Amino acid sequence: MAVPLIELKGVSREYQSGDRTITVLKDIDLSIAEGEMVAIVGPSGSGKSTLMNIIGLLDHPTDGAYAIAGTETHQLDSDALSTLRREHFGFIFQRYHLLSELSALGNVEVPAIYADQSNQARHARAAALLDRLGMGDRTGHKPGQLSGGQQQRVSIARALMNNGNVILADEPTGALDQQSGDEVLGILSELHAEGHTVVIVTHDMKVAARAQRVIEISDGHIVADRRSSAKNTRVSSNHGSMPEKERGSGWRELGNRLREAFLMAILALKAHRLRTFLTMLGIIIGIASVVCVVALGEGSQRKVLANINNLGTNTLEIFPGKSFGDIRSGRIKTLVVADADALAKLTYVAAVTPTVSTSKTVRFGSTEANALINGVGDAYFSVKGSKLVAGRLFDADGVRRMVQDAVIDQNTATTLFASKGLDPTGQVIFVGQVPVRVIGVIASQQGGFGSSDNLSIYLPYTSVQARFLGDMSLRSVTVRVKDDTESTLAEAAVTQFLERRHGTKDFFVLNTDDIRQTIASTTRTLTLLVSAIAVISLLVGGIGVMNIMLVSVSERIAEIGVRMAVGARRQDILQQFLIEAVLVCLLGGALGIALALGFGLAFNRLGSNFAMVYSGSTIALAFTCSCAIGLTFGYLPARNASRLDPVAALSRD
Repeated sequence: MAVPLIELKGVSREYQSGDRTITVLKDIDLSIAEGEMVAIVGPSGSGKSTLMNIIGLLDHPTDGAYAIAGTETHQLDSDALSTLRREHFGFIFQRYHLLSELSALGNVEVPAIYADQSNQARHARAAALLDRLGMGDRTGHKPGQLSGGQQQRVSIARALMNNGNVILADEPTGALDQQSGDEVLGILSELHAEGHTVVIVTHDMKVAARAQRVIEISDGHIVADRRSSAKNTRVSSNHGSMPEKERGSGWRELGNRLREAFLMAILALKAHRLRTFLTMLGIIIGIASVVCVVALGEGSQRKVLANINNLGTNTLEIFPGKSFGDIRSGRIKTLVVADADALAKLTYVAAVTPTVSTSKTVRFGSTEANALINGVGDAYFSVKGSKLVAGRLFDADGVRRMVQDAVIDQNTATTLFASKGLDPTGQVIFVGQVPVRVIGVIASQQGGFGSSDNLSIYLPYTSVQARFLGDMSLRSVTVRVKDDTESTLAEAAVTQFLERRHGTKDFFVLNTDDIRQTIASTTRTLTLLVSAIAVISLLVGGIGVMNIMLVSVSERIAEIGVRMAVGARRQDILQQFLIEAVLVCLLGGALGIALALGFGLAFNRLGSNFAMVYSGSTIALAFTCSCAIGLTFGYLPARNASRLDPVAALSRD
């Protein structure tokens, strides 16, 4: 005896409704042979749709056993059930359940996507089915552009796509006019004649009369099972069948599924552009904030370090006294030129310059101003990294001869000469009562802890000592350490050397590299702090992605049900929603990076005193973060979507 294609034994189905248990099907025994055309009829609420859902593996019985082609289904996992739906069944729904963002051709192809069929085979098969059903000129139309009868024809073509041997039609004419309904029933009769097993659920006895066998159900029981007088002549199929799937590697099939999921995700995002953009907005702001903050931090740090470099690169400043606050430092006269000469002979010292200073009124013509008079050695300008703008610098011979040649900074040149339109070099100015000839102009630079806006005049320290101070002691000695020597080691060696010379420690050393490291560390800390705030905004954006994706899942439950009905695995649904979340975050990340770069371009053009400095590693990290956010915050909605019950999802339409 042949094994029935569909066999139910003692099947019951119960649902919980609050504290009550509602029994929809009661002890159903039913066998359907291959090639039969069966109509299941009964009033609303009789259980006929529940019975069809169990037959189509969209629902499962509470009790009893169900076998399809001899295969028991009660112990199969979700993927195995998806395989059976994909290979054995085609569903025709009363409300069509077409995916609005896909064309007619795209809707028909959906089952074959989950069957891992190639693009070429899918297109050819779907086009042939639509042409056979009179829809050859509507393949590019979306559901909203089709009539009810045309949409149902697309639904029928989709049911035939994988060449399943069982067609399940739930009220296939319920939403159609008389003519369209007759056309659909004619198509179902043709499919039966071609060898398909057709199961129609209907409350219309005229529709049921088209079937060979009518099963009447009432209050969850089968009350009648009779043969009708309808006759069908078997004809050969003229629409072809789905070619045998090429068996490739598992990796290749996975790659194909991911590619199709990616394309479907793109379509879904395009169909809801505004929602997609609003979802991206939090990511855009978060990524842009992180990149901009890091760029601002790097730019400001470089500016600070450049300012520190104006104090001299890898230099040690030696002052009399114990510290800057030592009130006795002015009375300490032990720091002298001989100390500078001795330091210059040390192997780790690149250059040394003695310094003295005083403040004087400078005058050129009728213009007067207060200026800082710096007495320095000829090596001072190389030690400090001064940039010569015009003229020349004095040399060692000038220092020895105590010449009255001066080098001024640009601030001084502007103050004394700009209004008169004169070239400063060669001009004679009065420093106090002493005439001084200007021989060069250097760029303004930060001097110690004073302001770079001060007017600064540089003379040989011998000239300042003899003509202004009358004192041979020094205000400080500046030592430039060789580049291959660690500044901290040099500081310790200089301290030990001078202690031996003076017999006591009556001086202190200011290491400019310590200042550099301290300020750089502080800048990094501040950048890290503000970056942490930006990261929080990024996390908030990620939570926004999760919320919107949860809303998206709730809005697309019917779509998920359709995809599961035509054979999508849980993994396929999970992949699609995860890809959507990742795409949103990647696009948001790209737009955020573009926004940050645009902001930096505008910021730099505004003429700020420092520029934003972008880091390729930071941009790459931000982009990686956007992908991670998509995976992390998109997983929960995607997981929820993949675990939906197909029949519950379809009932939410």
